[in-house]
Amino acid sequence: MSKKPTSSRKTDDGAPPHNARQAAVNARLGKDELLAFYRDMVRIRRFEERCLRSYQQGKIGGFLHLYIGQESIAVGCASVMGKDDHIITAYRDHGHALAVGMGMNELMAENYGKYTGCSKGKGGSMHYFDPARHFWGGHGIVGGQIPLGTGLAFGLKYKGLKGACMAFMGDGAVNQGAVHESYNLAALWNLPVIFVIENNGYSMGTSQARSSAAPSLAQRAEGYGMAWEIAENGHDILEVREKFDRLLKLAHDESKPSVLEIRTYRYRGHSVADPDSTYREKKEIEEYKANKDPIITYQKALVTEGVLTDELIKQIDDAARAEAETSAQFADESPYPTVEDIKKDVYWEADNPADRKSVGSLFFD
Repeated sequence: MSKKPTSSRKTDDGAPPHNARQAAVNARLGKDELLAFYRDMVRIRRFEERCLRSYQQGKIGGFLHLYIGQESIAVGCASVMGKDDHIITAYRDHGHALAVGMGMNELMAENYGKYTGCSKGKGGSMHYFDPARHFWGGHGIVGGQIPLGTGLAFGLKYKGLKGACMAFMGDGAVNQGAVHESYNLAALWNLPVIFVIENNGYSMGTSQARSSAAPSLAQRAEGYGMAWEIAENGHDILEVREKFDRLLKLAHDESKPSVLEIRTYRYRGHSVADPDSTYREKKEIEEYKANKDPIITYQKALVTEGVLTDELIKQIDDAARAEAETSAQFADESPYPTVEDIKKDVYWEADNPADRKSVGSLFFD
């Protein structure tokens, strides 16, 4: 099932570049859907900027991994999901959470460690969860979510559901042994999973060229007989949707795993605690912002298509800023978990004593 990647760049024979807008999954999009994607991307950007300010104010502890610059990926992939599709991701999880429909209030409160957070303040920035929306984290161990995503795909197949799991990782996770063990099992058992590599080029602070062999990260799928694709222009939400939709159909219709590498870029450091440009030149960051910013690129396309106006752009931006500011206020005013809460949500039987079957101690004081 291996497959060479397609490219959206101009071909050697002089043919025009591929137009992702004309792909079947995008051609049928109406104005409301196109605007919804734009609105979601702007909301992610403004939420992340407000998170940065809260971190600088000392309101958020621990690590904070911002998704600024990669908004097109989370929104593009989530927008193609069906009712039985699931998402699991790494610690840079804010964009994915908002893309599947989680609210800013519960996310900001989680960042603040408050009880009203989506994980009741116990997880923080790296551990967002919402089972009702098929969103399974938010995982801090590099590559640790990939075996779990493979397990979710196994569960879908076992139950006979026409769904798939989208297991997201960064380029820094691809050399982890657990990732390759997952590739092997997914291919061996024909599991409906898409391994999505958000390749922003630098892992924590080491370039891909210095850390990973082979022409591309996606091509490693050939070693396991899996299909693979590369979205060269990860800042183009429509290209992301096109490539992702193709592999999602493979998972739905044939229960086949695949690898999708999406070339992207993050504007900030690996986490807010890390410098932005000790391992890359500021000029590189500014050039990407100027030429490939996912929001500006999409904005220009929608203006050209007559979907966006200057007035609507301002309206959407103002609303996103206000929503993010409200979430910070909500988090500020929310209570912290109590001491007693530390033993809750650890064991199911502890929270449901009437249905407990095991004997012995669950906790040791």
